[in-house]
Amino acid sequence: MSRYAVIMAGGSGTRLWPLSRRRRPKQLLRIVEGRSLLRAAYDRLTLVLPPESIHVVALEEHLPDMARELPEVPRSNLIGEPMGRDTANAVALAAALLHARDPRAVMGVFTADQVIRPSDRFAEVVRRGYAAAEEHPQALITFGVKPTEPHTGYGYIEHGEPAGAGVWRVRTFKEKPDLETARRYVASGRFYWNSGMFVWRTETILDHLRRLLPETHAAVQRLAACWKEADGARLAAEIYPSLRKISIDYAVLERSEGVLVVEMALEWLDVGHWTALPAVVGADPDGNTCALARSAMVASRGNIVVAEDEHLIALVGVEDLVVVRSGDATLICHREHLHRLKELTAELETTYEGLYG
Repeated sequence: MSRYAVIMAGGSGTRLWPLSRRRRPKQLLRIVEGRSLLRAAYDRLTLVLPPESIHVVALEEHLPDMARELPEVPRSNLIGEPMGRDTANAVALAAALLHARDPRAVMGVFTADQVIRPSDRFAEVVRRGYAAAEEHPQALITFGVKPTEPHTGYGYIEHGEPAGAGVWRVRTFKEKPDLETARRYVASGRFYWNSGMFVWRTETILDHLRRLLPETHAAVQRLAACWKEADGARLAAEIYPSLRKISIDYAVLERSEGVLVVEMALEWLDVGHWTALPAVVGADPDGNTCALARSAMVASRGNIVVAEDEHLIALVGVEDLVVVRSGDATLICHREHLHRLKELTAELETTYEGLYG
């Protein structure tokens, strides 16, 4: 069996507006350590696989930017979707293309939304996941992050009996819980955070898709047959809008038996929203976090400041604000209302055409 990796680099990044835009997805932002999240994800995987075995799935319009960010990856390994239809369809397309190339392929699915440290431990865990998929060819392997707190923003995986060193059989998947339920999960020691990363044989995941999401399975089989031909992009543009928009977790993982979970006991930080920055880049003694920008703060606490081009942002006597300056837009928002950013960007699309894109 041959091992491959697919980095999922889609998503609109509305929760990181205005730094993230439709034409500049969050995976390309250099917020952390001077590297983009995509580059960091790729660098981690090169500890496990050679560049020719690493693939990226993203919107077709973003592929030129992805190619510039990852010049080592063969252009044929960049898979473009005409539009986003959630992770089930992205995974299905990548699996179909890999399976057409190599029927014995073992496919890892990895995200480009997280900071994961240390990289060498990540590599050890990923190798364990590939080995589990090879040892259990009919199983679907997921990676569960060992929780550090009762977080309500993540899904949870309950593990059952062991299936190998650091590998467990999955008992149930749990949706994002309320705080009290999350506390019980963490205290029990039986639950992991759902990382959204997986390993499986392409033959196995395609068989599950055939049974559980037959329209998508039929569509990607048609696309794989003509992907390299001139009408491949045209056919994809015709097919994709009709596909059900659903995550691979809901479509397959939570409806399947024989799912295994590999424990990820490492630092795993989701960079999907501004309030994640303090954990990623740190904060000063007053709880203020500054990324990219120059800042001056007096009598201010718990603020998050981000700006491009070293723009100076000065705050006096304010608390718990998020201030982000990027190009032609500036966001000023109280941390308690960040959950309404998606609502704001939807309004921008119609009222101020171009400011979101």
